[in-house]
Amino acid sequence: MSTHSTQSTHDDAQATDVLRLENVTKRFGNVTAVDSLSFTVREREILGFIGPNGAGKSTTFDCVSGTIPPTDGSIYYRGEDVTGQPQHSLVEKGIARTYQTFRPLNDRTVLENIALSQMPNSLFSLSDFRADTEQRAREICEQVGLEDVADQTPDELPHAGMLRLEIGRALGTDPDLLLVDEPFAGLTTEEIERSADLFTSLREEGMTLVVIDHNMHGLLDLVDRVIVISFGEKIAEGSPTTIKDDPTVQEAYLGGEL
Repeated sequence: MSTHSTQSTHDDAQATDVLRLENVTKRFGNVTAVDSLSFTVREREILGFIGPNGAGKSTTFDCVSGTIPPTDGSIYYRGEDVTGQPQHSLVEKGIARTYQTFRPLNDRTVLENIALSQMPNSLFSLSDFRADTEQRAREICEQVGLEDVADQTPDELPHAGMLRLEIGRALGTDPDLLLVDEPFAGLTTEEIERSADLFTSLREEGMTLVVIDHNMHGLLDLVDRVIVISFGEKIAEGSPTTIKDDPTVQEAYLGGEL
């Protein structure tokens, strides 16, 4: 697994927290998408991060992964203040994320897409395709269940395959912390179970995961703990069972999803 390391520079008592958000706020003009949000993610935990549409979940991921800087507040990764650092810097530290909107290179094979993710700072050509890069890409293909379609192009894959490729590309950066955005969207029950097995195996290998999804049943069966936000604010936190029975959470979802 990963060899990323960062020296703790903030409160050694929090050393077991892989990620910590302190009063993180993100505004877009007059709209507050994330409102003074604070929570922690523990080592080797699968944390569910849920909320209704427009709650601010993906925006929170954007702030944590360096896609956009927060307006206010602080983000700590393994004790280091990484607030506002760019995405490439955070990838090097061990943070990776997937996106709801897939952005593979359709003129490259599945294998080449995953190989490219291992070399984010180089212009990719077949001459760069070293044996060790290819070997690691094949291992990731097998890990995410794409070994049989490794030589196909992404546009030949079904939706479930595209989701797996998105995860594979994130794994190519060798993360310690994986932020997964809507991995169960559009999947069958069997495909959801296969994806959940994959995430469980990643955790067993030492990875920490934060998972957003609207499929409450698939998510609550997977995660150790849940953070619920609504209108950018945290409204509940606890075990899957506690969250499922929380009237505040049920009201936020209008009783329809839990």
